[in-house]
Amino acid sequence: MAERISHDVTPPKIGQDAHEELEQLLQTLHEHGVLRLANDVVGANTKIASVVVDGLGKDSTLNALQNLAVLGMMLAEIPPERFYRLTFAVKEALDCIGQHHPAEGGGDAPGVSGAYRMLNDDELWRSISPLVAGLKAFAERLDKPVDKPVSDYYGKPTSGP
Repeated sequence: MAERISHDVTPPKIGQDAHEELEQLLQTLHEHGVLRLANDVVGANTKIASVVVDGLGKDSTLNALQNLAVLGMMLAEIPPERFYRLTFAVKEALDCIGQHHPAEGGGDAPGVSGAYRMLNDDELWRSISPLVAGLKAFAERLDKPVDKPVSDYYGKPTSGP
């Protein structure tokens, strides 16, 4: 019968083992002050909790949180490609305004003939039409009374104050 020969091969050490990695992590956390911060937070737990509760109890904090929620709901409705176009269109408009805005005083009025040319400028009217439509929608939305933003957004009543 053939004898079975076993040979144990110890793999070469490639890097640190788990304990060495853990020690290095602890040292790094200590050197960067993370452990001190964690200890301070745990030690001041009741003080931090009271500050958070006191802060959340203020009307201004609740207003800020509700406003952020409304902003989040509005942003959730806008597809990213549309939001991208809108934000960069605003950037381009601001850049253009900055380049064409006179440093001091105003520019000369166009006069009657200049105003007449503006009335017949199709490109100008194509550019202005979306702005006029947007202002109209903006004004209509401002005139719409809203009791609770969440009720208006979801279309169902909420309970509470």
